[in-house]
Amino acid sequence: MDEVRTNILGLTPEQLVDYCSSLGEKPFRARQLQRWIHQSGVSDFNAMTDLAKSLRSKLVDKAEIRAPVVLKDHISADGTRKWLLDVGQGNAIETVFIPEDDRGTLCVSTQAGCAVNCLFCSTGKQGFNRNLTAHEIIGQLWLAEAAVRKSRNVPPGKNDRQISNVVMMGMGEPLHNFEATVSALKLMLDDNAYGLSRRRVTVSTCGVVPMIDRLAQECPVALAVSLHAPNDRLRDVLVPLNRRYPLAELMAACNRYLDYAPRDFITFEYCMLDGVNDTDAHAHELVDLVQAGATPVSCKLNLIPFNSIPMPGLRRSTDARIASFAEILRNAGIVTTIRKTRGEDIEAACGLLAGEIMDKTRVQERMAEKGIGSEEYIRSYQFKNICS
Repeated sequence: MDEVRTNILGLTPEQLVDYCSSLGEKPFRARQLQRWIHQSGVSDFNAMTDLAKSLRSKLVDKAEIRAPVVLKDHISADGTRKWLLDVGQGNAIETVFIPEDDRGTLCVSTQAGCAVNCLFCSTGKQGFNRNLTAHEIIGQLWLAEAAVRKSRNVPPGKNDRQISNVVMMGMGEPLHNFEATVSALKLMLDDNAYGLSRRRVTVSTCGVVPMIDRLAQECPVALAVSLHAPNDRLRDVLVPLNRRYPLAELMAACNRYLDYAPRDFITFEYCMLDGVNDTDAHAHELVDLVQAGATPVSCKLNLIPFNSIPMPGLRRSTDARIASFAEILRNAGIVTTIRKTRGEDIEAACGLLAGEIMDKTRVQERMAEKGIGSEEYIRSYQFKNICS
């Protein structure tokens, strides 16, 4: 029976040192390996020419460098690129590259599906199967960097890196997969791997308060919080996790995080839903939420036009309504941006990532049993919460 090989793609710098030690090798070999794997994108141990032949032989016998397999590769009219990746057991995830003049941003998934089930998010409607491993998370960056380089005829190497920013905003809640997410983050930040700045790596969360505190201690990077509502009554419906970690606790956690964050603000993501959370009253309430009290939260608001999914009662706010909402926030002194929708023609825009997963949580079935998602259910909350 063949020996099971260790996939070393997702090993942190410390773990790779330990692995090399288990092979009888010195710590500097781990640094060499990291540079070959993550800077040069090499997966063939025999091509790692500055490693001793004896080490290469050990690695060929005992290790492998294996990223998820690409099932589909789509390129949008605006240059956005989306990969559908096989992660086994009938599950697939999605990864999106967003090119801009001054940066290249990769949107990375951390779970196959998502258990949070935000009302307006396509991923949540697919249910949840499992957490991704560290090698499946970092593997998305590894293969995307290689693919973009190839498309631009840029040779492998540390220089001229094509992906300058990473956002954990793909499928899943990163802080529900904390260990693997942090392992991948450590590789993204390590100078012998990708060498990204903490300011250019962002973890997006729906508000898992205990894990926000833990991230601050273990690997503080830029933080984005999916807010989407200015009060608990409405957020309980839009982001069910709020029932466990209500807004007062979330705001306090954000302030604690700022003591360790590489930026002096938290980004709040706010999906604009017509008649649900986009009135002037909601905007003023949002101002009060982040500015009132003894400890206002230093923040930036990112307004996201809703990318429609098949959900009765939910529509994108009009451009005029979004502009008016943004003006209220800006007049209150809050830095506010309106996200430009990218990759919508290939369903790569925010909220549209669904992949292909096996729903072990029976999300759609349970929602149907409770009537959640019906026009009547959503509209009842729209009018009840519009000024509450």
